[in-house]
Amino acid sequence: MHEVLAQIEKLAVVPTIVLSDVSHSEPLAEALIDGGLPCAEVTLRTPVALEVLRRMASLKESILLGAGTVLNIEQADEAIAAGAKYIVSPGMDEGLIRHCQSKNVPIIPGACTPTEVMLAVKLGLECVKFFPSSAYGGITVIKALHGPFPNMRFLPTGGVTRETMGEYLGFKPVIAVGGTWMVRKEWLANERYDIVTDACIVTRSTIDLIRRSKPQEGTDE
Repeated sequence: MHEVLAQIEKLAVVPTIVLSDVSHSEPLAEALIDGGLPCAEVTLRTPVALEVLRRMASLKESILLGAGTVLNIEQADEAIAAGAKYIVSPGMDEGLIRHCQSKNVPIIPGACTPTEVMLAVKLGLECVKFFPSSAYGGITVIKALHGPFPNMRFLPTGGVTRETMGEYLGFKPVIAVGGTWMVRKEWLANERYDIVTDACIVTRSTIDLIRRSKPQEGTDE
């Protein structure tokens, strides 16, 4: 497994970030680090997203940064130059995937159907984004896809919450989940980074509890 994917699996939860104010970049990154979730998928959904990546990447503290909602090669190159260590795309684009592979930058494209997962396997991918997870059947569909594609890993996002993440993380083929519950818009608008840190701490505690509770499904344990 690529080193970046191994880091994501260890963390188990990836905060999904949408920022419109670049001044939130550094304090938000520090809040995530202080809360024990030193990672973020910064979605390219706002005009300032690349600057957010640059500012977060400039911190002395280590934070694993990915760029989300990447739709083409140009965006991927801009995000990588800004500090993204991995790329996330909502769908399957063979040209974009091969471009990232040529740069040895992991890409996690969206795949919800057997046809899309089969293409991911053909392209040599180790992990796909199952998005939007709740709308496409959640863990039930992921388990169904695991049958014909036993070596594929999944990163479900879209509708996953702290209360429901256990059903995903209890299944070994799920590498991690993506979510926004620890970075709510109203907290950021009011600059309540202390609440972000607390939400990350609670999330970390929940992850630890899930991992201690029972062996994961999809293993030989």
